[in-house]
Amino acid sequence: MILLDTHVLVWVAYEDSKLSKTAASAIRRARSSDGIAISDIVIWELAFLFARRILRSQSTVQNAIERLLSHTGVVIKAIDPEIAAIAAQFPEVYPKDPADRIIGATALSEGLPLVTRDERIRDSGLLKTIW
Repeated sequence: MILLDTHVLVWVAYEDSKLSKTAASAIRRARSSDGIAISDIVIWELAFLFARRILRSQSTVQNAIERLLSHTGVVIKAIDPEIAAIAAQFPEVYPKDPADRIIGATALSEGLPLVTRDERIRDSGLLKTIW
């Protein structure tokens, strides 16, 4: 199983040509074996993107999110006390964005590689990433 960053999930759903060859290959392999996952904070980020019309849909925000999640078949990983604690204690080298911290902490807690294009996350060296 691999964990997807928000932008990667969006690209899987709408613009898979934006994925690197390595990321696309890892996602294909994971889908055919133990699956792809997201942190539950990604759902909030999707709501924000649909509500602000950064992502467009003809339906309600809720329905748009539900369709995207169903279409991609992701497993949703819940935030728990361990993930919250890890996210709060990342060193300064890791991005300060709360969603990025929760996503990274989810990857660490679950022992999953994170598929992300975010150079700040990849360069932090704090978790295994794929791009």
